[in-house]
Amino acid sequence: MTTATKGFRVRRAAAVAITTGAVLATGALTAAPAQAVTTPTITAKGGFLMNSATGKTLFTKAADTKRLTASTTKVMTAKVVLSQSNLNLDAKVTIKKAYSDYIVSKGASSAHLIVGDKVTVRQLLYGMMLPSGCDAAMALADKFGSGTTVSARTKNFIGKMNTMAKSLGMTNTHFDSFDGISNGSNYSTPRDLTKVARSVMKSSTFKTVVKTKSYTAKTITSSGSTRTMGTWSNTNTLLGWNGTLGIKTGSGTDAKYCLVFAATLNGESVMGAVMTAPSATDRTSDVKKLINYGYAKIS
Repeated sequence: MTTATKGFRVRRAAAVAITTGAVLATGALTAAPAQAVTTPTITAKGGFLMNSATGKTLFTKAADTKRLTASTTKVMTAKVVLSQSNLNLDAKVTIKKAYSDYIVSKGASSAHLIVGDKVTVRQLLYGMMLPSGCDAAMALADKFGSGTTVSARTKNFIGKMNTMAKSLGMTNTHFDSFDGISNGSNYSTPRDLTKVARSVMKSSTFKTVVKTKSYTAKTITSSGSTRTMGTWSNTNTLLGWNGTLGIKTGSGTDAKYCLVFAATLNGESVMGAVMTAPSATDRTSDVKKLINYGYAKIS
């Protein structure tokens, strides 16, 4: 073998080594496998997450097990109100003593509406969804139910909630209240709550309400003067975090802690629900995990 031939072979081997190294470094030959997204573990007994743009399921945990809904019930109350034909959001509702008596008897969360004041339907939606006012929920149920008494009208409204649930395919849901204070048969599932959430989030009015952190209503008193109500603060502390847009918290002795949520970031949208989390802190942690997981799964 001549010296020239030896030199050629050495140079050729070096070139092959350099080329192979470049291919391995760039991944041009075989792409490295995508990093697997770890499925989160949540403390809530039930959970569901979907790609809200496509409806594709991203996460489930006992997603079809019936559980107490607490104040997440109010998402359906809002859906029924906003589905009324020829709805006038500026129509005024006079606050009745029956609403105040109900709050006191149940020890319920309140928007502190004042008997005799005239409050618009729009304001009642804020009062129901932000401070979770059961008085505001009752006022809406009374306004949009049919019957000759408050009891009859609110019962009729609850019937409309169940009719709406069926129309949305919420097969594991039943309501016996307009606010989640159960009379023994008020339940849903994480998947079903996400169904109604996805539907009502198509309403620009609802989206505006639930993403609002605080709101101050000006009502008309029985004497005709204007009353500035105290500021209603949203019970959803996740608002604004990583694109969170809402939707509704819920809590109760038996229901524990629930949250129906929606979030959009960089064009990616997720929506879901957690039910029966052991604490408010756990509920928040669970939802953060699910939102981050959803974004990672979609991207």
